[in-house]
Amino acid sequence: MTSPVSELIELLALERLEDNFFRGQSRDIGTKYVFGGQVLGQALSAAQGTIESASDARAAHSLHAYFLRAGDIEAPILYSVDRTRDGGSFSVRRVTAIQHGQPILFLAASFQHEEEGSEHQLSMPEVPQADDIEPAHAVPTEVLEKLPNKVQRWLSRQGPFEFRHVYPRDELKPPKRPPYQQVWFRLSEKVGDEPELHRSLLTYASDFHLLGTATFPHGISYYQPNVQMASLDHALWFHRPFRADDWLLYSIDSPSAQGARGLARGMIYDREGRLVASTAQEGMIRVLNDMPARKPMVG
Repeated sequence: MTSPVSELIELLALERLEDNFFRGQSRDIGTKYVFGGQVLGQALSAAQGTIESASDARAAHSLHAYFLRAGDIEAPILYSVDRTRDGGSFSVRRVTAIQHGQPILFLAASFQHEEEGSEHQLSMPEVPQADDIEPAHAVPTEVLEKLPNKVQRWLSRQGPFEFRHVYPRDELKPPKRPPYQQVWFRLSEKVGDEPELHRSLLTYASDFHLLGTATFPHGISYYQPNVQMASLDHALWFHRPFRADDWLLYSIDSPSAQGARGLARGMIYDREGRLVASTAQEGMIRVLNDMPARKPMVG
């Protein structure tokens, strides 16, 4: 049996069709459409695949993406990379993810060769360490059976990442709370040391729990049949080296929700309190009153 971690690594290792063209497959993780983090991670893998190995090897330091259409789990995804710029210190790549002849995501990524410079960072929140938090309990079978099929599949999956919430929330009966949360996460198995792999893995994981934070003040959740949510854009900045297979703290807040959209921001720290990455995402959040909910995009 292939482990979920091995499946994810294989998912991120794209098939190279030409110098600037790659093909990726999809994995059903319990969502109706392709998980947004998968397309983000694969698009970054495609961009990284066009950065030449050299004495001034360049690492991704930021990416900015727009989700355009829902991804079809049953169809492969073509990634077309435009080598926009290779300057003295920075390189830029633009990636278009395509299915059925239509773009489903645009991503721009910037790369820089290693340099020394001034440093500062915001301190990590004072929260319990991951090892001091009990793993989440499985949803009881009698409760799971009463939920919609979509939710059953999502809650029953064994994913490649382990998550431990500092302040757990009952997503099936969500209370109203302030729009912030802290979540420890890590890959459930140890993997190799390639920094490019760890950046793609973190990109994949950064799409979990981010937009959901914008629902906290309203006492709603993605699991409710009348709630429709979809990622619209996603930004990620890499600050310092990290390992996705060691505990990382995702500290998330949502400064605003309006116009059927919510904004969420995140800071990702390692166990030593180093800020290793930052994120931001805006997404659609609709509460439907008189029509069945459907989910046109996922993220």
